[in-house]
Amino acid sequence: MVQLFHQITICGVGLIGGSLALAARRAKLVGRIVGLGRTQANLEVAVARGMIDHATRDPADAARGAELVVLAVPIVTMRATLDAMLPHLPANSVITDVGSVKAWVVRELEPLLRDQMALVAAHPVAGKEATGAGAADADLFKGRRVIITPSAKSTPGAIAKLEELWRAAGAHVERMAPQEHDEILARASHLAQIVASALAAALADERVGAKLAADFGASGLGDTTRLAASSWEMWRDVFVTNREAIGAALRLYGRTFGEFAQLIEAGDMQALEVLFNRGRKMRKRLK
Repeated sequence: MVQLFHQITICGVGLIGGSLALAARRAKLVGRIVGLGRTQANLEVAVARGMIDHATRDPADAARGAELVVLAVPIVTMRATLDAMLPHLPANSVITDVGSVKAWVVRELEPLLRDQMALVAAHPVAGKEATGAGAADADLFKGRRVIITPSAKSTPGAIAKLEELWRAAGAHVERMAPQEHDEILARASHLAQIVASALAAALADERVGAKLAADFGASGLGDTTRLAASSWEMWRDVFVTNREAIGAALRLYGRTFGEFAQLIEAGDMQALEVLFNRGRKMRKRLK
């Protein structure tokens, strides 16, 4: 298979960035892989696992020779990370990211790019609660969706290469506009995180008599609050950069939650059954 990039630099060699590095190396679509990170310990894990050839904490060092830059850092740090690398990047570098918010990324990064550079914003809809290079998995994206959100600084050639890279990682690739992506993900992903965190926070110290209510939860409570264990650093950035779409999703959820409350208080089991079964029907559609 012909190499897509002679060198890629992954900024943030954690779960997503590290998994992409492993998948790209296995598919033999890249030559040299450079990892830029904040902590030496995590970079050493990435080197030991063979996911990167060179580890550095210096943006200038990481930029030199990078035909593809993958921004796998927290969303609000992407602009500063790229800005520090720009003077040292090849003139025709391709820039991509793996963040779960796209309109903000496009708006912040496009003005930085030089004329021959391309931006192809992307979101792999995959992950798990574990973080860091130690959690990276070459099969993480297998069968998962990766959303590409082309914008004014995307070129057909750059888009084609990124889509080929993600497909080689086992992903199903599709395209949509950045704002459409953000509105969909606010409902399908960001809202789920808030609901899980809100439930866990509500029950954190809730007692009935001397007993802690959460201690009596079975697997259902664990399944429902699983996302509450997620990284605050990552979700803080999502909340900051996708506020409007998340606000709309919360209002949608609030209306439905309010319906449950009203029907239970009224004892209207017939209407409650209809609402309950609407939820069951949606759940059965999920794979």
